[in-house]
Amino acid sequence: MASLRGHEGAAKAGTGRLRRCPRPRRYAVWAPRSSRFPRVTLTAVSVDEPADPGADSADGAWRPPTRRDLFTESALVLGVGLGASAVWSVLSLVNKLTQNVALNQQTTAMNSSVTPDRPWLDLAYQLVGIAVAVIPAILALYLLGRDNGQGMRTAARSMGFDFRRPGQDLWRGTLLTAAIGIPGLGLYLAAKALGFNTTVAAANLSENWWTLPVLVLAAVQNSVLEEVVMIGYLYNRWLRAGWSLPVVMLVSALIRGSYHLYQGFGGFIGNVVMGLVFGWLYTKTKRVGPLVVAHTLLDVVAFVGYALLRDHLSWLT
Repeated sequence: MASLRGHEGAAKAGTGRLRRCPRPRRYAVWAPRSSRFPRVTLTAVSVDEPADPGADSADGAWRPPTRRDLFTESALVLGVGLGASAVWSVLSLVNKLTQNVALNQQTTAMNSSVTPDRPWLDLAYQLVGIAVAVIPAILALYLLGRDNGQGMRTAARSMGFDFRRPGQDLWRGTLLTAAIGIPGLGLYLAAKALGFNTTVAAANLSENWWTLPVLVLAAVQNSVLEEVVMIGYLYNRWLRAGWSLPVVMLVSALIRGSYHLYQGFGGFIGNVVMGLVFGWLYTKTKRVGPLVVAHTLLDVVAFVGYALLRDHLSWLT
């Protein structure tokens, strides 16, 4: 039975000093002493490429990202997700403001059916949409995990996106839900009454057995995407790039508010405040877990509550 060794085996076989890299470059293969075949040592040819994009190609030493790298990377992560949503939200608000209808007389529909006449296909659309929407958060974890080769799991743990403290995350998230949700509802109603916000129809899926589970999944997707990217990822990147904590908190909160502008100015203000509160709590706990819990509960109440109560509470429509 032939054996295969990595770095250590290659060094012992006399192939020279090897640099540290994610993949083995040289291998030693030999037959047992009892074999009639002679001992053979093979050396794999190493491709002239850096072991890691963050490594120095000359000596293989890991090179930390520069300030420019950090800002470029974060801009790209935003560009494929929430930053792009912010641009579309601004255009949506401009479209609504330039119509001959008052803003509070317009309706913003969320979680809408795509093919209501074919429920099975509509379900497929909803699930694919949820899966695709969470990819920027996975990308953010991947990029964080590449630092020094720590991996996505370690990156998630470093921002408190794990199950190490489920009890604390749950009770903190529940308290945060009440602290944000009750004033947020009041702000929404006030902004709508003053003409600064549209009527938000939070759930518009056709009635099927999967409607409520899909709304819950949509709430989880929103919370994971926003808290992992806007808090866990951006705070890491921008603080390392040299921004002060107040600047990071403010810019992150403003971006959060901007991709809710499609709802109106009330949605913008409410989410800026939410971003500041969430950011403050994160600086104290170093965990996005409570934020994900709170955001999920807020959206579940909004989505499922609207679906169940819209025919019974006139102020919802």
